[in-house]
Amino acid sequence: MCGIIAFRDREVLDKDITIQAMMKMIQHRGPNELGSGYYANDELAMGFRRLSVIDLKSGKQPIFNEDGSVLITFNGEIYNFQPLRQQLIDAGHVFKSEADTEVLLHGYEQWGMDGLLKRIRGMFTFLIWDDNKKTLLGARDYFGIKPLYYYQQGSAFIVGSEIKAFFKEPNFKPELNRQAVKPFLMNQYNDLKETFFKGVRRFPPGHWFELKGDDFQVHQYWDASYDVDYGRSQQETIDAIDRTVQESVDLHTVADVPVGAFLSEGVDSSYVTSLLRPQEVFSVNFDEGPFDEVGPAQALADHEGLHFNKATVSADEAFRDFEQMQYHLDEPDANPSVIPLWYLCRLARQKVTVVLSGEGADELFAGYLNYGDHSSNAFIRALADGLGSLPTGLKRRIGHLLAKMPNFPGRVQLYTHTADPAEYYAGQAFAYDLAQPTMFTSEQANAILQPEYRNDLTVNGIYQEDFAKVKGAEDVKRMQYIDLHHFMLNDILQKADKISMAHSLELRVPYLDRQVAELANSIPSKMLFNRHNTKDIFRKAARRHLPDEWAKRPKLGFPVPIKSWLREEKYYRQVRNLFEQEWVTDIFDQERILRLLDDNYAGRIDGRRQVWNIYTLLTWYRLFFVDFDRTVERYNHLQPEVQALVEQGSLR
Repeated sequence: MCGIIAFRDREVLDKDITIQAMMKMIQHRGPNELGSGYYANDELAMGFRRLSVIDLKSGKQPIFNEDGSVLITFNGEIYNFQPLRQQLIDAGHVFKSEADTEVLLHGYEQWGMDGLLKRIRGMFTFLIWDDNKKTLLGARDYFGIKPLYYYQQGSAFIVGSEIKAFFKEPNFKPELNRQAVKPFLMNQYNDLKETFFKGVRRFPPGHWFELKGDDFQVHQYWDASYDVDYGRSQQETIDAIDRTVQESVDLHTVADVPVGAFLSEGVDSSYVTSLLRPQEVFSVNFDEGPFDEVGPAQALADHEGLHFNKATVSADEAFRDFEQMQYHLDEPDANPSVIPLWYLCRLARQKVTVVLSGEGADELFAGYLNYGDHSSNAFIRALADGLGSLPTGLKRRIGHLLAKMPNFPGRVQLYTHTADPAEYYAGQAFAYDLAQPTMFTSEQANAILQPEYRNDLTVNGIYQEDFAKVKGAEDVKRMQYIDLHHFMLNDILQKADKISMAHSLELRVPYLDRQVAELANSIPSKMLFNRHNTKDIFRKAARRHLPDEWAKRPKLGFPVPIKSWLREEKYYRQVRNLFEQEWVTDIFDQERILRLLDDNYAGRIDGRRQVWNIYTLLTWYRLFFVDFDRTVERYNHLQPEVQALVEQGSLR
């Protein structure tokens, strides 16, 4: 796990100095000075910051091929690199290291980009400079586990792991992308392809690029597809899930450093932990509740004979460190789980370099109630299942009728089992009752924004391009595809990478493996999501390794007590002070957002998520656009627990 950065700009003559300044901005991604390095020629410069995980002694980058004409920088891990390495040695390639990086380099030479990408399993972004072709190539992994951004404007082309490094390129001009503000308010994250910085785009997962001269070409090599196997029995499906997840967990343990696991009370992390059986497991909760994540997690750790580590977070700590969290995220993310993840990573880094986590199971195995679980009434649930089994044309007509009817108990359950998801699905922006938005609706967002920030975008409208790609798939799988390419990609994985790397910690996600995904995508929706449970068949597989109580636990996520925080005067005043800043009027109708904050504080409404979205956006905006120099001075450093390891000589 590392950080990569590169630029090509004919107007920048001191490329050595510039690339080193850019590398400094992402030093937290790779605190190992001896393994870090850069390359510069007349055309471009490439930089690398290393966190040593595999081949601690000889994995320094960039790595060159035998004659020095091709070189690579790489962020991530290739879990099946060892058999590929042997194939390449048999083909005549000479290796200088034991690192997985060199497999990518020689694999590109042997098989080309498409051939290489079809063979590897892992999480990755990498950049290759082919001096023979005067071409820069790059790729991002199947799911977007590792981040990759690019900027092409005037003479400058910049590409790298984090946007903050772009600021040190002389021709990069940071400008707010006003189009992103409203989608953020509706979602809690920016769901556009262009980031909050004008001209900076996320490179898409499952794609690779080549830049030759001014010609920038993007190619797709993988995407989720849904070829459902209706002939496989339930027992065969359970066997396949358990076998494939076990194999992926085994692959994800490849490392020359200690490996631990995050453990909550949910089935996803519990399943991984029970298969991994690491020496150290980590959990976190809040001193104010609302739920106890640590108690059940510790009980499972005790049951499995694992050493349990816990941290308890206070509101004072959360508000003190919130700025730093948003700095490391590059773009604002108002998902409250950012907060516990920060302290979980801090805790883990004191003992391990690598942790496994349970991200991805909900998207692959249908774990979200929003896929159609909106009633606890057994009759309504059975009726909805029956209506959902009708021929598509009749089912859709019933859905249209239900949409026009006044609300009644069970209406949402019946509607979501009959209507076309492309007409209503809004991901995680809405509560389980579709009539109760947790974020801002399109109209509400426009109402609090200044005119130049308003637009006609809706959450569902942003999804339409992706809905069209899976038009013939089962309804639940279409919603899974949306969450995989939006909520997972632009929220869950962004915070997982950026927050873990802020602490120089490698976070691995064994569910987000190509073979696990391809198996999950072939399972009929009714085995996954039905009136009995979410992730039903997945839970049955997990039950082979977990007590029933854990396999059946409902999804809670990371419960964060922002409701109580925002109704405590101390924190309400802190948030209000930010809302009252003069520059806030450039973006918001200040009177409206102050009224929203006050009404929530007084208990007249429950506007906690809306308030938190605004608070997050303004915190981030102040960091990057009001006082960026102060931001870098305060936050561009290694975390104390990592700095201590450097001073002890524990990081090589």
